Amino acid sequence: MRIAFILDKFPSVSETFILNQITGLIDRGYDIDIYADWVQDPDETHPDVINYGLLNQARYVSRHRFVRVCQKITLLFQGVFKSPAILSQLSFFFQPYRFLESFRIFYSAAPFFQKKVSYDIIHCHFGQNGLKGALLRRAGAIRGKLVTTFHGFDISGYIDQHGRRIYNPLFSNGDLFLPISEKWRNKLVELGCNENKVLVHRMGVDCDKFAFSPRKRNLNDSITIVTIARLVEKKGVEYGIKAIAKTVKNHKKLQYIIIGGGPLLKAMRRLIRSLRMEDSIKLIGRKRQQEIIEILHKSHILIAPSVTGRDGDQEGTPVSLMEAMATGIPVVSTHHSGINELVENGVTGFLVPERDIDSLADRIFYLIAHPDICLQMGLAARGHIENYFNIDRLNNRLTEIYKELLEQA
Repeated sequence: MRIAFILDKFPSVSETFILNQITGLIDRGYDIDIYADWVQDPDETHPDVINYGLLNQARYVSRHRFVRVCQKITLLFQGVFKSPAILSQLSFFFQPYRFLESFRIFYSAAPFFQKKVSYDIIHCHFGQNGLKGALLRRAGAIRGKLVTTFHGFDISGYIDQHGRRIYNPLFSNGDLFLPISEKWRNKLVELGCNENKVLVHRMGVDCDKFAFSPRKRNLNDSITIVTIARLVEKKGVEYGIKAIAKTVKNHKKLQYIIIGGGPLLKAMRRLIRSLRMEDSIKLIGRKRQQEIIEILHKSHILIAPSVTGRDGDQEGTPVSLMEAMATGIPVVSTHHSGINELVENGVTGFLVPERDIDSLADRIFYLIAHPDICLQMGLAARGHIENYFNIDRLNNRLTEIYKELLEQA
């Protein structure tokens, strides 16, 4: 089976869930090609990218932005000149109320226009790339069953920005839609997608890499709490910092480690200084997966205080929560997006309302004060990940989904 993955960037440090899917399919004997708009800093490349030789299977226009822009404009005109049929699709794809976004997608699809490639499956991650795939297939530049996975921003903030009809061309041309949660499944149907084409398929983690270790400790032991997140608004890290500042008043032996970089890094540093929490809260930047695993095994609680951004942007189902739960860490998070489908409140962790600092601090301190509950929750969390978010099982199911789709007329 030949499968094309259409992505924004590859490899991406923050999208190991896509990498796990790709390597899992390769392990099962499938022929994979990766089409991406740009490549991330190679110094941050995940080891599996090298081990599987994936950079050799990835197609880029160029790794340099200026060159990429020039090449895309050239390819766009050459593609239209060679295949005038492309222009006949514009009346279908372009609509006045979203002209600029339509042009952006048309422009980003330029590298395909000179090619005529065939696959069994064209798997697009994120709805924007699904639109690109729909345009390419309508123009005859690529052939195959069109599958789109919806994650978070693409089904929340993106729709707020571009309108509820933005995905109409994809809904009418796509073969299968794989939202990562029931919440997003319901949203797709609400937007007008044929419910018979929608199937929840979750992202997962490698339970062998994120091995379980019980968190045994005494009541007066020091505590390490961790957050793994890109520093953007929807991750809600500022609320985690404020909740820890409250918690430290009741438990002095506490260290809060925040892993990740992003546009809010300076703002988070200022917040920590303003709260005089420099000794207890550490921003340690981005880390490689093996370093993250080592930190997780030394930590006792993970907090993920996700919120809905002012632009409507929401999480999908944070992989950092899955990774922590797989290692046996109880988690404290929020009633947000698909997190309710990952964390069972009071069983595998605690959930609190978004932006509720007092409730967040209360649940953190409860776990600090009850080591036995932490141990029970950690065991339950590991079992839940093994049963429902195990990437090996999910990849087996994905291959079944592909086969069932190809058997359809």
